[in-house]
Amino acid sequence: MFGAPHPVIASASRFLPLPRRPLDAAGASGQVRRWYENELGWPTVPGDPLRLAVGVRYDVLDVPAEAGHAALRRLAPGSPVALHGDRMLLLMAAGSAEELPGLLEWLDWGSLPLDLGAIGAGGLMEAPSRPEGDAPLRGASLPPGRPGRAGSQGAAVWLRPPEPGCEVEASLPTLSALGGGRNAPDLVRLVHTVATQCHRVRLRRAGAQPPALRAQGR
Repeated sequence: MFGAPHPVIASASRFLPLPRRPLDAAGASGQVRRWYENELGWPTVPGDPLRLAVGVRYDVLDVPAEAGHAALRRLAPGSPVALHGDRMLLLMAAGSAEELPGLLEWLDWGSLPLDLGAIGAGGLMEAPSRPEGDAPLRGASLPPGRPGRAGSQGAAVWLRPPEPGCEVEASLPTLSALGGGRNAPDLVRLVHTVATQCHRVRLRRAGAQPPALRAQGR
């Protein structure tokens, strides 16, 4: 009808939610990633969990935490060490992973089944969470009899976290440090210490097994 008011049609835009700012794709892990990349200069591989690219700034010596505890004194104060479950991850100079088999042979450990390994170029390690505040584990060592307790929940944690603004390479064990001073950690002594402890752990565990299993070499 002429003159009749037109029905009011509400604009759909009044009922649509306002556009939201995109969420951080990684959430808290995004902060951890930025800490590694921006403050430490360490390359990362996004994902859940966040991982660190090994072989660029450092390699990793992977040993039982029980054996790794004895090796802490062989490291420079600023040499990073992580725990992942019952494993200890000792950072060493890039390229050291390739040297490990020959080094074990030279130290007469090559023929024994030692529970240790190395991660080198092309490898990855789970990124431990960014230390908060003064990092309670900073400079700490594992008490005897409680190997790997700090990382027993499965997530990787720092036992000795890296220092932002510091060049990590200067603190890492390397073959070129043989005969060097206190600020040049020696990879040979570190590997020999870890291998000795791995062997002792293996013998102790074998001694705790029933005779039938010991006879089978299990």
